[in-house]
Amino acid sequence: MHSSILGYLSRWILSALLVLSLLLPFGVRAADAQQIAATLCAACHGPDGNSTDPAYPKIAGLDRDYLAKQLRYFASGQRRNDIMAGIVATIGEADFLPLAAYFSSQQPLPGKVRNARLAEIGKQIYEDGNTETGVPACAGCHQSNGSGNARFPRLAGQHQAYTLQQLAEYKSGRRAADRLMVSVGQRLSADEMKALAEYIAGL
Repeated sequence: MHSSILGYLSRWILSALLVLSLLLPFGVRAADAQQIAATLCAACHGPDGNSTDPAYPKIAGLDRDYLAKQLRYFASGQRRNDIMAGIVATIGEADFLPLAAYFSSQQPLPGKVRNARLAEIGKQIYEDGNTETGVPACAGCHQSNGSGNARFPRLAGQHQAYTLQQLAEYKSGRRAADRLMVSVGQRLSADEMKALAEYIAGL
């Protein structure tokens, strides 16, 4: 009886240690990710991913896998940005997913529409596209509320200036990893880009 109880306790302790050994790396990794965010990312994106500088994107609430994929693109040079290239060069690839998970878990703050009339034009393009020029509805990929997914990023509340910059880079081909968006960018006019950026900021 005594030996059976000891055997049971031994198995329980071993099981508990196994669970702890599996969970501990994730706890350490999560702490590492938050530290990386605070030391390397906060200056541009804010400590919680809600950038206050319109030149830098809000990344709070973006899908984890999408964010991790963008970090890999920056690391490989498929997506070009001198600042981000320097940042990812100091981060190990093993940290990409935990770092992305950290920002994905943060609560995104809403943006602000500055031109309501322009936003209304953007809404029509976002929801219906432009059949004359072959521009598809943005809502078809990014969702009607702009929440996005692993394939297409969250757009809701994004800074107008940043959205305009990215659309321009798709149009020029500078940002070419997503061929679909390159095609969309090439079909958008400058006025349509401004309208979309205005509407997206208020989603």
